Amino acid sequence: MKSTQGRLRAAVLIGAAASVLVFTPGAKAQNQNSNNQWWLNLKGWSSGNWVPNDNPWPYNKLHNPPVLAVVGDVACQPGEEEPGEKTGENCSGDTAQNLLESQAVTAQQIENMKPDRVALLGDEQYQVGQYSDFENSYELTYGAFKLITRPTPGNHEFYTEHGAVGVAGYGYFSYFNGVQHNADGSIMTATISGNPDTAGTFTQPVPYSYGQAGQFQQSGGLGTNINGGPVGVGNGWYSYNLGSWHLISLNIECETQPGGCSTTGSWFAAELQWLKKDLAANHSACTLAYWHQPTYSPANGLSLEGTTAQAFWQLLYEYHADLVLNGHDHLYARYRPLDPNSNYDPKNGIREFVVGTGGETLDTVVTADTTAADPTGNPNFNAQNLQASSGEFWGVMGLTLLPNGYAWDFESALKDPAQTTGPATFSDKGVGTCHGSADRL
Repeated sequence: MKSTQGRLRAAVLIGAAASVLVFTPGAKAQNQNSNNQWWLNLKGWSSGNWVPNDNPWPYNKLHNPPVLAVVGDVACQPGEEEPGEKTGENCSGDTAQNLLESQAVTAQQIENMKPDRVALLGDEQYQVGQYSDFENSYELTYGAFKLITRPTPGNHEFYTEHGAVGVAGYGYFSYFNGVQHNADGSIMTATISGNPDTAGTFTQPVPYSYGQAGQFQQSGGLGTNINGGPVGVGNGWYSYNLGSWHLISLNIECETQPGGCSTTGSWFAAELQWLKKDLAANHSACTLAYWHQPTYSPANGLSLEGTTAQAFWQLLYEYHADLVLNGHDHLYARYRPLDPNSNYDPKNGIREFVVGTGGETLDTVVTADTTAADPTGNPNFNAQNLQASSGEFWGVMGLTLLPNGYAWDFESALKDPAQTTGPATFSDKGVGTCHGSADRL
């Protein structure tokens, strides 16, 4: 475990060192000659010929077709468990080695895959995504891919969880968007109380408004900033193109946002309005969207947010989207194509993948239960609609974005040691075709 983690961390440091050459004033670079051959060699000039620099990833051109690494629910919380927290989800205690190893081996899978982008499906950092937790756990493994990561937040980045103090998305946005500084160079912080995302008072850096995680609105949030400034709102929805595909990262963590999870609440209604405009302007051959809490739950753990996300499904279905990617359930699952009302639709339906297997404790796949797997409450929904699933393995899904279709390949990286029977590995792969953009139909 330590050697894998060390190699990943070293890759980050070596990459940073190679990007910037710093010399003390007056000093000379080693091996520098009058022709500056050291610089020419660095830039790819050799024996009078220009040759490609031997640094093919991640700075080269996109694969043709591009490859997306897909996974969520990743990094254990550093430090000791706090009273009231769920046992076994910290980087210490009886299961610590398992969790440290699992997030390291899935990070190594991504390193071996060398994808063009990494789509993170939320709950990047447990328990509540404080900025210091990102630095001391997530950064040591998945930080190696920050340049190509396109994240979405999860409940553990926003809410009070297991007796710990929630940070309302501040840590998540600070890590991915960067932190603001005061005029004297000190980090700008917010100390917030009375916010329903929190269990008390917390102090976090103030993130920049725009960046890798999407928009952080600097005012309009709930609660009071003891420092005297405004309370921010983590919006975080954005879209981008990759090959012939249009990809949309959404934020379903609505429960404690202004207006809550109502489709007419101010925060969620604004997101739906943005999504409709984005889809209407999209003319790509293929479209996928991803957020954290799924509308169709292979662990039969449908949440308020998952039910609310039916509104996403409705718009995506209307505009002929092809795939939905979720985390939250700590397992791997693939559904057959579905409409927004839980019906099998082989012609126009959207396929949902759940890939919550980045490193945290795993869940059990449930195919028949009295709790809800879908918004209709059908107890046989999973038995009828799951095409492949497993809650025994950590791993990453590679998604190849073909010009008019896709190929998926989930490969297990590590089996949960608590699972002493059954197969030693798990694999699910296949291909699918796209519906085509709405304006072409």
